[in-house]
Amino acid sequence: MARYIIRRTLETLPVLFGASVLVFLIVHLIPGGPESVLLGERVSEENVRQLRERLGLDRPLPEQYLIYMSNVLQGDLGNSIAGNVPIINELRQRFPATVELTICALAIAVGVGVPLGVVSAVRRGSWIDTGTMIGAMVGISMPIFWLGLLLLWIFGVQLNLLPFIGRLSPNVVIETRTGLHTVDAILSGNWSALGDAIIHLILPAITLSTVPIALIARITRSAMLEVLHMDYVRTARAKGLHERVVIREHALRNALLPVVTVIGLSLGGLLSGAVLTETIFSWPGMGRWLFNSIQGRDYPIVQSITLIVTFLFVGVNLVVDLSYAWLNPRIRYE
Repeated sequence: MARYIIRRTLETLPVLFGASVLVFLIVHLIPGGPESVLLGERVSEENVRQLRERLGLDRPLPEQYLIYMSNVLQGDLGNSIAGNVPIINELRQRFPATVELTICALAIAVGVGVPLGVVSAVRRGSWIDTGTMIGAMVGISMPIFWLGLLLLWIFGVQLNLLPFIGRLSPNVVIETRTGLHTVDAILSGNWSALGDAIIHLILPAITLSTVPIALIARITRSAMLEVLHMDYVRTARAKGLHERVVIREHALRNALLPVVTVIGLSLGGLLSGAVLTETIFSWPGMGRWLFNSIQGRDYPIVQSITLIVTFLFVGVNLVVDLSYAWLNPRIRYE
């Protein structure tokens, strides 16, 4: 198992290198530049030249890449162009917000999608199966920005049941330890703040979890339908085992490989796809920060966020691959 983990980890290094090169090149191919934002449209070429020289944008791209990656490997993401403040300081505040929202959304997606998929497979052809598949199709097809605005308007504006801006109410204060408000509230025993943090999570988490719920439900149903016709499931039933035991111990565990795959991909997608959700609900995470930075042509911020999300996505896929070896020991010997 240790040899398998080492081999799979080493195989990700070329992927990370290639991803870092692509991210660097794509960011520098974005139309326009920071000088048009900082100096305005009517500015002399001399001022533009001086600014590009100060920011290091006049150097060849390979040299810029080497300088940037050498700083990244030392934990230095550089300074933002607009505010000239260390990016790492802002990242420490915004990254936990995105992680908290992502974990909550993924928990909802797994908690709803897997049971729906299992029930749909077990009761194939029933109204539950039909309703689940229709709901999954609607969930995949529904634009996130439209759903977010709809939930905001219904539950936040019309019914006034749930807050829809920020992570906490203005009068609530939590002692920061991890940056995750729910965890910090539990650690400090501040239960009123915990409740406030949870109700602020509801609308954005539901919005972000819609597509993963649909994907997980569909994949779980397909995997379960395939497994339920296997000989070992028939044998378990022939032995007189309770149907719940057969479904849980014999069918579901053997159907988990494709489900784990889609869960891992959903986690990476949630981390990278929270831009619209965070913008709609004014969630102070990396997605909203990225959106504002793209508008401001703040290359260092855009580059850093994209690189971090890419590395996280590759890391999640590595964890998923390693989980295969745990779920199916035969894989580690392939």
